[in-house]
Amino acid sequence: MTTTVNGIAELRALAGRDLGHTDWLQVDQDRVDTFASATDDHQWIHVDPERAAAGPFGGTIAHGYLTLALLIPLMTELLEVSGVRMSLNYGLDKVRFPAPVPVGAKIRLRGTVASVEDVPGDGVQLTVDFTVEIEGSAKPACVARAVYRHYT
Repeated sequence: MTTTVNGIAELRALAGRDLGHTDWLQVDQDRVDTFASATDDHQWIHVDPERAAAGPFGGTIAHGYLTLALLIPLMTELLEVSGVRMSLNYGLDKVRFPAPVPVGAKIRLRGTVASVEDVPGDGVQLTVDFTVEIEGSAKPACVARAVYRHYT
């Protein structure tokens, strides 16, 4: 379920709030191949199903940075912000990839608002702790702390 906020005051009220989780998203070979083409990262573990079948994971796996990039579309399922002049991705404080995402697996995003702080320019900095879960796996694919800024 998407949390919808309107304006800076409602953003401030999110501090400490669990945003829940998204729907499951299947990571298929076409998505991995497209990412490989966009980033020039054609390592066989990602793009060669035959060779990867004999590799350490028994098949191809998604790039860690693809998993990280999927935070962008998945975040829109968790939080919708209106009533601000501008929003931007300010960066990441910490990122880890505890487990690979096998091609064909389903992932989802879970988020909790760690903090909301005022920043110069009539804005707030929203820090969100994210976990990318893999269906049926005890370990997450990605754990990240993302920082966003919103301005009136």
